[in-house]
Amino acid sequence: MGGTLHRKLFAAIYDPFQAAGERTWLGAARSDLLGDIGGDVLEIGGGTGANLVHYRSADRVVIAEPDDEMRAHLLDKLGRSRVPVEVTADSAEHVNAPDDSFDAVVSTLVLCSVEDPQVVFAEVRRVLKPGGKLYFLEHVRGDDERWIRRKQRVEPVWKWVGLGCRLTRDTPGILESEGWSVEVRREMAPSKVPKILTPFVLGVATP
Repeated sequence: MGGTLHRKLFAAIYDPFQAAGERTWLGAARSDLLGDIGGDVLEIGGGTGANLVHYRSADRVVIAEPDDEMRAHLLDKLGRSRVPVEVTADSAEHVNAPDDSFDAVVSTLVLCSVEDPQVVFAEVRRVLKPGGKLYFLEHVRGDDERWIRRKQRVEPVWKWVGLGCRLTRDTPGILESEGWSVEVRREMAPSKVPKILTPFVLGVATP
């Protein structure tokens, strides 16, 4: 979704747009989610590489980012990682890896924008080793019906601006409907984030 110029602009402004959050609540949430993950890790939709500095315990991280504009920014940051990192152009829907390849899969601010989350979750299930887990940090629909209606009105425009980002996706609910066990470890509505983008959930799902 989005032409080349749109994608280039989105990739260029992504880090400045997120900078204040990364210095405060968002960076802390990433660190809490990722810091203790060990073994072989797959990150889907790695974007511009915001998670790189937060991996502390992984043996190896494979970051899949299909957008060439975002991937270019990610590659520029590889020196910041404290663990070995490989970068691929794979999508979340099609990962070039055998079954049972990874101890963990990571998704941060990605599942809101994939076209078919059921397809993504099936692929994540395929590449996870037995006992593996999906670690996620996402903004979701929430339970406030008044704000859900507001999000529904804004979503068509927001989806175009945000390259497919949905304001009303219920990621934990979809996971549960696909047979995953979901533990929401934290729900966040930071005061400086527009309410239409909240709440954010940090959680772990087991197939």
